[in-house]
Parts: sequence; structure tokens; C-alpha cells
Amino acid sequence: MTYIENVFLCLAIPLILSLFFTEGRGRRFTLFMTLGMGICLLSAYVSSFFMVYYGTSATVTAIEITPVCEEVMKLLPLLFFEPEAKELPGVAISIAVGFATFENVCCLVENGAANFTFLLIRGISAGALHILCGIFTGFAISYLFRRRWLALTGTVGVLGACVGFHAIYNLLVTAQGAWRTAGYLFPSLLIAVLFLTKRLLLQRKISL
Repeated sequence: MTYIENVFLCLAIPLILSLFFTEGRGRRFTLFMTLGMGICLLSAYVSSFFMVYYGTSATVTAIEITPVCEEVMKLLPLLFFEPEAKELPGVAISIAVGFATFENVCCLVENGAANFTFLLIRGISAGALHILCGIFTGFAISYLFRRRWLALTGTVGVLGACVGFHAIYNLLVTAQGAWRTAGYLFPSLLIAVLFLTKRLLLQRKISL
């Protein structure tokens, strides 16, 4: 990483300062978005450690190690902070937004800003991936918090689903040709379908 810690500080400091002057949902969103950025930085260290420890290539790490590290670390705040169940989806999405934002910044620092098309496609698809995982995790953990007897097995299942989804995405985008294109497209299409479904359900509810 190229002084990415300095980039993190430059982004995080204004967000942290704003916490002293905001409250309510805006403050909570900023707090967990900043936390998501920190988790992104920390998960990069953890993934790099296991990459060196197991002696794997960058591609194998991206498919087999990174999804586990990132999804576990995004899930942990939801288990330790334990906000009210109804707040969990918003918290999970805030963490996902912060994570995806800082990951895109890392990509920009690593690859430069010359290839705008790549940065745009990669930014949209990776952002959609993390937000989809955040939506699923938030609503699923919120459901499990209200049914404690499902908490352990349910949480493992939620984590497994997110890791699998993330690993498939990384597998596709590290391939070549049509597979890579499919990898970039499928989280973006899924989040578009999810958005349209939500709009249709809201319209149907209003009409009823």
C-alpha cells in the first residue's frame, strides 16, 4: 500500500470532527461510515498477513482469503455494538458504504486516475457488492436479534452467504474476457433489481 494510512487519516479526520456537531441519524451514519473505512484498512492488513503466512498468490488471496476477512470484520461491529434491531440495517449499510468508499480510494491510489472507465465500472460494481452484503446482513441480523434461539446458527449462515457471494465476485473479476464482464455486471444488476423491486412494492402499498 502506498501511504494509504495517510489517505485514511485525511478522509477520516473531517468525518470524526463532524461527530461533535451532529446528532441523530446523520451522526450515526457518519460514525459507522468512518468505522467502515477503518475496517477496510484493517482488513487489508489481515488479508496481507494471511497471504504471506500461507504463501498464496494475489489471485488466490482475493478469492479464498479476502472475502472471509472482509465479511467477518464488517459483521463484527453489529455483534459487539448491538444497537436496537430496527437500527441494524442502517448501521450495516453505513459500514458497507464506508468500506466501499475507502476501497475505491485505495484502488485509485494503486492504479492512478488515468483509466476513468475502469475506475467507474470497478467502483460501481464493488460498491454494489458491499452494499448488497450490508443490506442482507443488516436485515438478517435484525431478524436474528429478535429470535435469540437462531442467533448462532443464523449468524454463521449469514456470514457464509456473504463470503460466498463476495468470493464468486472476486473469482469472476480476476478471470478474463466474458467472465470478468459478468463479474462486474452481476452485483450492479442485482442492486438495480432490488431498487426497482422496492419502488414497485412501495407503489403497490400506496395504491392499496
